[in-house]
Amino acid sequence: MNTQMQSKPADFVISRVLDAPRGLVWKCFTEPEHMQQWWGPKGVTIVGSKMDFRVGGMHHYGMKGPDGSVMWGRQVYREIVPPEKIVFLNSFADEKGGLARHPMAPTWPLEMLSVFTFEEQADGKTKFTIRWSPYNATAEETATFDGGHASMTQGWSGTLEQLEAYLAKAKG
Repeated sequence: MNTQMQSKPADFVISRVLDAPRGLVWKCFTEPEHMQQWWGPKGVTIVGSKMDFRVGGMHHYGMKGPDGSVMWGRQVYREIVPPEKIVFLNSFADEKGGLARHPMAPTWPLEMLSVFTFEEQADGKTKFTIRWSPYNATAEETATFDGGHASMTQGWSGTLEQLEAYLAKAKG
């Protein structure tokens, strides 16, 4: 008997233990005045940030790259458990906050289910974990996601390094 099973994409997961208390790390993701200081890949500047941090609310932001191009993104909040977890649908956006395709990868999933967890550690540190999976993705989008784990690791590592540098200043 030959049964075909549709393969489920492997979630993308990255964690980092941050040298900051959980309350401060939480604020860095939930208060725009903190988030716009460090959010995004290395070399980008936040050019717009509007956050409605509640279930059903949205964070809409623009990032200007070193070449001057601007990309927009959005996060639509689905679950918020202070200060432990944030669940949202993450996507690229247009300047008005509407859904948009990835500007450089048209087969990237239109939406990603994102789960961010914040775990208190010893000595005032926080373990922060990102879990990403394609949401309502086609087979082609799922394949693009599965093939993109290395670039996601690189992008998130740079973003987390910026967060670490910001936390070091914010703590001091």
